[in-house]
Amino acid sequence: MLKQLSIFGENSRGTMQKITAILQQEEINIWGSVTNDSAEYGIIRMVVSDPERAMETLTGAGYLCRLTDVMGIEVEDEVGNLNKLLLALSDSNINVNYIYLSFNRASGKPVLVLHTEDIWEAEECIAAKGFSAL
Repeated sequence: MLKQLSIFGENSRGTMQKITAILQQEEINIWGSVTNDSAEYGIIRMVVSDPERAMETLTGAGYLCRLTDVMGIEVEDEVGNLNKLLLALSDSNINVNYIYLSFNRASGKPVLVLHTEDIWEAEECIAAKGFSAL
């Protein structure tokens, strides 16, 4: 299981750069991220090297942040692997709220970061189907 940092930020020029500058200053590495935006605000979801410190630092800079449990699942870089993973979860009646991509720097393999309501059940499901959670 991984900790994901969610940052609520104004959808304006320079917001993302300000956030990444704060993380750079703290020497916190971004391992994967996705941004969902609306007209005025967006949610930036990140898996970072030190989620607690990143949250503390960004909160201190005035950003609204939250930590959430997510799964990181290492997969082979092959056609259809995402579909196989989603079928395994669907067969167990597990809904995926969102998903984004990172990679394992040690193995070079893709890592799918996903959020589901029942992370423990999802971990058991994927292990039974031969996938590896981080």
